[in-house]
Amino acid sequence: MSASELVRVEGVSKRFTKSLDLAAKIANRFGAKNREVTVHAVDQVDLSISDGEVVALVGESGCGKSTLGRVVAGIHDASAGKVFWKGEDVSTHSDAARKDFVLGAQMIFQDPMSSLNPRIRAGEIVGEAARVHGMTDKAGQRDYVSSLFKRVGLDPDYVRRYPHQFSGGQRARIGIARALAVNPKLLICDESVAALDVSIQAQVLNLFMDLREDLGLAYLFISHDLGVVRHISDRILIMYLGRVIESGPTRAIFEDPIHPYTKALLDNVPKLEAKKRSFATIKGEIPSPINPPPGCHFHPRCPVAGPRCSREKPKETIVAGGRMAACHLLDGGVV
Repeated sequence: MSASELVRVEGVSKRFTKSLDLAAKIANRFGAKNREVTVHAVDQVDLSISDGEVVALVGESGCGKSTLGRVVAGIHDASAGKVFWKGEDVSTHSDAARKDFVLGAQMIFQDPMSSLNPRIRAGEIVGEAARVHGMTDKAGQRDYVSSLFKRVGLDPDYVRRYPHQFSGGQRARIGIARALAVNPKLLICDESVAALDVSIQAQVLNLFMDLREDLGLAYLFISHDLGVVRHISDRILIMYLGRVIESGPTRAIFEDPIHPYTKALLDNVPKLEAKKRSFATIKGEIPSPINPPPGCHFHPRCPVAGPRCSREKPKETIVAGGRMAACHLLDGGVV
């Protein structure tokens, strides 16, 4: 383990299975063929984040980004694989070590309205966990919350307001303050600026970078917006249908993408040029995680796919410069 490594996941998979209800079971007795449905949300993913590092997780909707983020945050238990926090397997943690992990990795959710309880005042939303876990007591909670409000750019006089009395950008800041209240080391940001206006997005992103500088925070930044992650991340992981298919330093990914899907994503970014005002699209739709295609998951949409791509899962190939790509073009060809 690197001396600065904060969290690492090895071979992590996450599956969700919907069991048959009573009606389906009865129907099966009369000859129906109802089966349990399993969603393969995350498939054997490796990921590591060091102290103070910003790692971006990028991919289309439905590729498993949010589920992986919840596994890293400890909200979901992995179906397979291991999660390490500060070098120790979280599944074997003592109660004290488990608490350090749960408090140390905090999640900021996509919708700043639905993630806040509408019946609780903002000051209690931010201060409750800190009081429960001993960061403050009831007498000092008001001052503790006020200091957090100031840190995220909110007026401390707003602590008695309810969530509906704030703007979208202010609610996003409340979500950030709530995460900061338990002194985390890692923030998992799940599309946390996607619902905001562009100008407000810039303000919140600047706040994230200021907090990184002031508090030494690390981030797992989940996004589909390549323009955002290009400016804030140190490394990027490209995810497709539950698998990480390319990873590496941000600048290298943008300047020289390796995997056909990464190239397609970058081509999918609208570009306004003097002679041509258009943008490319990725053909087809992402397959269902209930029945993912065999071999390389991207092969039904890949412009350079060959027979081998539909038969064999590509190996993860390490490329110079700390990069990884999982494509048969790198390990013998697609035929």
